Amino acid sequence: MFFQGVQLPESMKRQVKITRGIEPLFGTRDENIRLLETALHVSARLLEDSLEIEGEAGPVKRAEAILEDYVSLVREGQAFTNGDMKNYLRVVLEDPEVSLRALVVSARQRNFGKKSVAPRSPNQMRYVEAIERNDMVFAIGPAGTGKTYLAVAMAVWALLSKRVSRIILARPAVEAGERLGFLPGTLQEKVDPYLRPLYDALFDMLEVEKVEKYLEKGLIEVAPLAFMRGRSLNESFIILDEAQNATPEQMKMFLTRMGFGSKAVITGDITQIDLPAGKRSGVLEAIDIISGVEGVSFVYLNERDVVRHPLVQRIIKAYEQYNEVVQERPFALELDQTPVETAAPAADAAAAGPSAAAPEPAA
Repeated sequence: MFFQGVQLPESMKRQVKITRGIEPLFGTRDENIRLLETALHVSARLLEDSLEIEGEAGPVKRAEAILEDYVSLVREGQAFTNGDMKNYLRVVLEDPEVSLRALVVSARQRNFGKKSVAPRSPNQMRYVEAIERNDMVFAIGPAGTGKTYLAVAMAVWALLSKRVSRIILARPAVEAGERLGFLPGTLQEKVDPYLRPLYDALFDMLEVEKVEKYLEKGLIEVAPLAFMRGRSLNESFIILDEAQNATPEQMKMFLTRMGFGSKAVITGDITQIDLPAGKRSGVLEAIDIISGVEGVSFVYLNERDVVRHPLVQRIIKAYEQYNEVVQERPFALELDQTPVETAAPAADAAAAGPSAAAPEPAA
């Protein structure tokens, strides 16, 4: 179509027949369908037994493909919740190479215990794929991006599908900016508070009885990083969580524990390093040293991958912007903190009175 010699984008309408699964497709207050409309710049209208999509040809065809995947998956018995559909749409709409069917089937093929786990962003999907394809994966990103949760999910899948014979979860026993003092109890009871996030992820995916049984049999081991020294870990899925708090020496020690048939995932948030001042993080050193080693993959996540309360995304972004400003203006900040003394001589002269004034010239 041309208007005054200018070719206008071709507009089109398509209808996709939908008889089941309307509620999860539209989502709470239509948030899912609005996400589709906003991302693809199309409009959607619900008819009696179908959904009509209108807009430019390319986006309409893509929306049609997503909806057709959804209809066929529902017909095959796939159950969607409002939240699941929103997460799937976020991934599919951000990455044109990903189809809804491929994403759902990929998650369905893995047994994560009592819970279905699927990536909620393109970076999370790359993270899961990297774990499948590589023997060692570093996941670097801020809090709430699913680094630990997805790693534990993949470890549970590997154990239940007998790809490994045990799971080993490790964490540096470093206090986050506060002193906890003496902790009573056995050695395990002393270190358990540091390892609680790993237990939380396990209990979220497996029944309590099964976790306790696996812990008792040694199929799952949760231990401080220091306990890894001197060990060779064969046929194991090894996770080092909060790795930004590992020293360079501890990191090298951990990375050389891998035995035959093992896989290692190292997660860390380099914006929350709790090591003593002047001590470099082992993760930062590892990025410099082994980022080019074959078989090692680095995945970087950001605030767009946060799966906690939406406010967490905005908080992380605000901190990142603040840190950028501080790094760009270090000298300006130093000048602002320097006391101003230029007015001092005049003030001293006033305090000294007339005798301190300059002598009059001789007649």
